[in-house]
Amino acid sequence: MIPARLRVVALAAAGLGCAAPVPAQSPAAGAPPRLYVANQDAATVSVIDVATNTAVTTVDLRTLGFADNARPHHTQVEPDGRFWYVTLIGAGKVLKLDRENRVVASATMEVPGLMALHPTEDLLVVGRSMSAVNPPSRLVLLKRSDMSVADEIDVFFPRPHALVWDTRGERAYVASLGVNQLASVSVKSGEVKLVDVPGAPHSFTQAAVSPDGKWLVLTAQLTSELAVFDVTDPAAPRLQTMIALAKGPFEPAFTPDGRWVYVTDLDANRISVIDAQKWEVVETLQHPALAQPHGIAVSPDGRVVYVSNRHQSGGAHDHEGGKPTGQGSVVAICVATRKVIAVVPVGAYAAGISVPVPPRRSASPPGPC
Repeated sequence: MIPARLRVVALAAAGLGCAAPVPAQSPAAGAPPRLYVANQDAATVSVIDVATNTAVTTVDLRTLGFADNARPHHTQVEPDGRFWYVTLIGAGKVLKLDRENRVVASATMEVPGLMALHPTEDLLVVGRSMSAVNPPSRLVLLKRSDMSVADEIDVFFPRPHALVWDTRGERAYVASLGVNQLASVSVKSGEVKLVDVPGAPHSFTQAAVSPDGKWLVLTAQLTSELAVFDVTDPAAPRLQTMIALAKGPFEPAFTPDGRWVYVTDLDANRISVIDAQKWEVVETLQHPALAQPHGIAVSPDGRVVYVSNRHQSGGAHDHEGGKPTGQGSVVAICVATRKVIAVVPVGAYAAGISVPVPPRRSASPPGPC
């Protein structure tokens, strides 16, 4: 059992999770990887074949016993593609489904939001939805094998949202929507290191860690910035710089070679491309299908960036939906050319997305699409 007692400390010792390791496996029967899209207003999840950029099927949560307001928000996929997960804000559930889209296990928790798979251990960390008025200030650690609760970790600040593991799985990083704070949490010891971030209220929305584990980036939705932290010491993130972005940055993703960071600028209907060596914006991508770009994921081979688009009126933190301006979509962007190569229609209010992330990705620049 992961220790429940927590301490706030100046520095925390790094350690590995104590749950059983997740065995390394190849993709299920050599099947092509799939992308999972949470359609929050439609109570569905769209499944896209990454090899062809076409929709495979739509999982209707109502046929699985959930109501119209289940509000699927975020997804994650096992590296071998055999199982995937979805948070249901409205139902208070985290579901585990197999590749045939059958529910195999679930966990109950209050307003589940973003999730992150531990890179090596049998753990799934789950945060809280920004739609809740006063969500618990705790992360929930689930055992992926059976979806039982391993522990709940208090991070002390209100509205924990942005969430990611460091590349070694020693610590989880979580940041607040309500205050300018980041927490570095040791999974083994339960120690929490709080980091104050200067400036006006940022509302940290989502995080990403570079493949080499050196950098952590956080989107600051209210100040329209990207906060860059040096996490060479995972227990002690150090703010390196703040990068001005287009309005309302939402989710970031590194390319597997660590060279570029793509950021969805939800309120600007654009994508920012950032040079991760110079830490500056090198290009801002526009396309008619980019309409409230929300979630982001990079294909397993690193060649394509996928972006979900809500197509809703209303602000970034309006999770009630119900104001469609068009059908939800997923836009595929070629990393080599930064051109849109596909637009895939999905359900209403396309939110969090994910693809399988292999244990070892190539550090070479991606090839042509």
